[in-house]
Amino acid sequence: MKNAVLIVLAFALGGGAVWYFMRDDGAPAMASSGRPVGFPGQPGGPGGRPGGGGPAGAGGFGQTQLPLVVVAAVKRQPIYDVIEALGTAQANESVTITAKVTDTVRRVNFNDGDFIQAGAVLVELTNQEEEASLAEARANLDDAENQLRRQQDIHDRGLGSASDFDLARSRQAAQQARLNTVVARLKDRVITAPFSGMLGFRQVSPGTLVSANTPITSIDDISTIKLDFTVPETFLGTMNIGAKVIAESVSYPDRKFEGIVKTVGSRVDPVTRSVTVRAHVLNADHALRPGMLLTVQVVTAEHLALVVPEGAVFQVQNRAYVYTASDQTAHQTLIEVGGRRFGIVEVLGGLKEGDIIVTEGIVKLREGAKFRTNDAETAVSDRSDSAEHLKPRTRS
Repeated sequence: MKNAVLIVLAFALGGGAVWYFMRDDGAPAMASSGRPVGFPGQPGGPGGRPGGGGPAGAGGFGQTQLPLVVVAAVKRQPIYDVIEALGTAQANESVTITAKVTDTVRRVNFNDGDFIQAGAVLVELTNQEEEASLAEARANLDDAENQLRRQQDIHDRGLGSASDFDLARSRQAAQQARLNTVVARLKDRVITAPFSGMLGFRQVSPGTLVSANTPITSIDDISTIKLDFTVPETFLGTMNIGAKVIAESVSYPDRKFEGIVKTVGSRVDPVTRSVTVRAHVLNADHALRPGMLLTVQVVTAEHLALVVPEGAVFQVQNRAYVYTASDQTAHQTLIEVGGRRFGIVEVLGGLKEGDIIVTEGIVKLREGAKFRTNDAETAVSDRSDSAEHLKPRTRS
C-alpha cells in the first residue's frame, strides 16, 4: 500500500513540473529577458553554436575571425622548358694501371685513394740487370764517340780514308741506339701516372711478382664527369650542343650540379627508340663519383612569362582560378594556364603583371570573403628573386 502511494506522489510531482514549463499553450517558459530558456547543446544555450550566450563580438561567442592568408604580386619571370631523364656518371678519363714487363715490385709510392699528378712515380720494379746494361751501353757509347772524334780529325786533315770515318760514325749511332733501348727498358720498370686523378685501391705490395696482366691500381680523372643519359627520339630535335644541364643526386639532396650537353649519339636504338646524350658536368670538389645515378634536367628553351605559385591555383571542373585580392577582399578570377614547372604555373591570360593574388590559405576563402594578412609574412612572400626561378622557395 505504501509503495502505491509513493508511485502516485511521483507522477503528481512530474506532472506539475511539465505544467510549469509548458503552461497552457505548450510554449517554452520565458526568462525575464524574453528569450527561451535553452538546454546545453541547443541553440541559444551554453555550448550551442556561436552567437549564443552573449552578444556578437563579446568574449569568444559570436566573434567572427577573419582567415589569415598570404598575398603576393604577380611577376614576370624567365621560365624554362626541360626534359627529364636518368643518367649515369662516368670519369672523364679512367684506366687500370698494369706493368709492361714481368718482374718483382721493389717499391710502392702511393696509398689507397691518393690524388696524384700526371707523371708521378707509382711503383718501381727491380732493375739491377738493366742498370748494369745501362752502364755497359754508356761505356760503349763513350768509346764509339771517341773513335768518331779521332776519325773526324784525321778526315778533316785529309789523312784518313772515307770508309774508316763512315765506319766510326756508324758505330757511334749503333751504340746510341743500344743505350736508348736500355733506357726504355728501365722506364718500363718505373710505373708512372698517365694523367692527374684519383687512385683506387692498391693491389700490389713490395715483393709481388707482376706481369703485363697484373692490375696494380686504377686511376680516374673526375675533375669533369661525363654524364650519359637517354631521351626518346621525339626529343632529338631539341637536344642542342651546349644546352644547359642540371643534375641532382640522392647523395647530395641540397646540391645541383650544372653542365652542358657535349655530344648527341649518332644512332637511335631501334628497340627502345631512344638516343644517348653525353653531358659534361664540372666536379671540382670530386663530390660525384663514376657509376652514380643522377637525375638529369636538360633545359631546351627559355622565355619570359607571368607565373604564379602552383599552390595559388585551384580547379573548378576543367577551369583554373586564383583569388585576386582587393581591399582585403578575395575575388575568384578565371585564368588560362600554360605549363607547370618546378612548383610554378605559367599564366597565359586572366592576370597582368602587378596583380595581387592570394598565394597561401585559399582553402579558407570564397568569392567576396574578407581576410587578413600578416604584414611581415606578406613582405617576405612579395620579395622574389628572378635569378631563383628554377625552383621557387617554399614556405614551411
